[in-house]
Parts: sequence; C-alpha cells; structure tokens
Amino acid sequence: MANILIYSEKAALAAELLTAANAIAAGGNVVAVAVNNADNAGVLSAKGAAVYSVTQDGLVLADSGAVAEIIQKAAADLGCEVVVLSSDRRGKLLAGRLAQKMNAGCLMGASSLSLNGGKIVCERNVLGGAVVAKQVIATSKQVIAVAPKSFAQAENAAGGTIQDMHVTGATTGVTFVGIQPKGGDSVDISEADILLVVGQGVEDQAAIATVEAIAAKLGGAVGCTKPVATDRKWFPEDRVVGISGKTCKPSLAILFGISGQVQFYAGIRDARIIASVNNDENASIVSMADYVLNADAHDVLAKMQGLL
Repeated sequence: MANILIYSEKAALAAELLTAANAIAAGGNVVAVAVNNADNAGVLSAKGAAVYSVTQDGLVLADSGAVAEIIQKAAADLGCEVVVLSSDRRGKLLAGRLAQKMNAGCLMGASSLSLNGGKIVCERNVLGGAVVAKQVIATSKQVIAVAPKSFAQAENAAGGTIQDMHVTGATTGVTFVGIQPKGGDSVDISEADILLVVGQGVEDQAAIATVEAIAAKLGGAVGCTKPVATDRKWFPEDRVVGISGKTCKPSLAILFGISGQVQFYAGIRDARIIASVNNDENASIVSMADYVLNADAHDVLAKMQGLL
C-alpha cells in the first residue's frame, strides 16, 4: 500500500495519470499537485481527486528543475513515496530531475502498471520496441513516467477537493521570453479513430493528396513513418507513428507501403484492426497485420479514391 502523487501540467494527461494511480494504490492515498494551474486543479477535483494547488510567482513551468523541487517537497510533505508523471517530452525531463532530488529509482515510458506482491510492475517497450519488458523499481521511493494514452482519462466523480499548498522551488535561471504557436499542422494523429499511414513504399509525393482526400472522406487522419517525415520532409514530425513518434490506437489503421520495422510497429500495434497494402509479400508487416493486400500502394489508392 503506497501513497501516490500524480503531476502533469496538461489536464488530459493528468486525468490519465489519475486512472493509472488509482489502479495501483491498493488502499493508499492518491493525490494530485497542480502548479500555477487553477484550471488543472478544477478538472482533477471534478474527477474526485484530492488536489494540492501550488502557486509561485515568477515560476516558469519550463524550468523543470524548479518544478521538480516543488514536486519533491510536496511528495515529502504528503508522505508519498511514489510519483507518477506523464512520459511526454516535458514529463521525461522532469522525471529524471525529480528522481535525483528524491533519491528514487525511475522508469519512463511505462505502458501498463500492475501490482504483484505489493510491488509496482511496469510494462515498457525495450530494444527499440521489439520486446515488452516487465520491470520493478527496487527502491522504496519511485518515479514512474507513464506513456500518454496508456490509460483512459478518469471519469467525473464526487468527493474531489482543492487545497492550497505552500512549497517553492528555487528557479534555475530559465527566463520566459514568449510563446510562438506552432504553425501549419494541427492534426493529432493519436486521437484519430481511423488512421491512414504512409511509408517509404509510397514513392511519389503527389500520392499524398490522394491519401489525404481518402482520409477526409473516411473521417480519419494521415500519419507516416519516421523517414517519410525526417528524410523526405513530406510531413511534420508530429505525424510520425512509432517509438520515436506517437503511439496510436485507432479502430482502423490502413498502412500504405510500410515494411513493419519494430520501431514503427510499437506505435500502432494496439490498433483494433490493421490493414496493410504492400507489394512485398515478405515484408515484416505481413505477419503483423490483420488484413494484407499484396499490391502496389499507388494502384490501391487510385481505386479507393474512385470508390469513395
């Protein structure tokens, strides 16, 4: 039985962490901390969480050193030896700093949490996504960063509270300059229920317009493998599916010209149905997909566009 503290500056991710923590609390207390974020505190309390709200003037949330110190002090004051964070970019940076301050063991990218003999068992992708390992932190103090989308967001529930907490973190010199919105792409492929994914087997960039038109008619989104974004520059990196991109769990994933490297498959294997279009009958994806069409991706795209 452990007392668990959860923290993420993003409300949706914090709601996922609340579900994760409740699953392993085993009678221990689950508390949430919100730092300079009254909106997050309100969202989590509406989901039944006991929220401790910290306000520090002049704090920049990008200053992970200062935020880590706040979380470390809050965990100590609240008697929490386990801290659960989100394994997004900011959360990974925070996890390492927090583990050092707490003198705690740390695991990142956990996709599942369970209890076995009173110990928290974390499942994580290792060896480039080729293997799912079950790992346990040996120290009593633990920092666990959970991969986004691994748990559903907690539902609204009664009994939530918000209390002010007075702890501070020494700032480390990070200065806020301004916010510049990311231009151009606003698609979040991790939210798509239908996802069309383009691989290197789609050799003509002109085919992308066809893929996007088909996705629009299906009410879906378009993603890609890493080389299509980083080498060919056909898509922004936010569209990358895989262990170095986004984990996606659509009801239907249609893959065009994708060989099935483990780094990619780790990001799509939880799709309910995977359909692959590939002219290489020996491609790795053939053994991974639910449905396989051994054909040229460009020919299939043209026929799909005609049918829709």
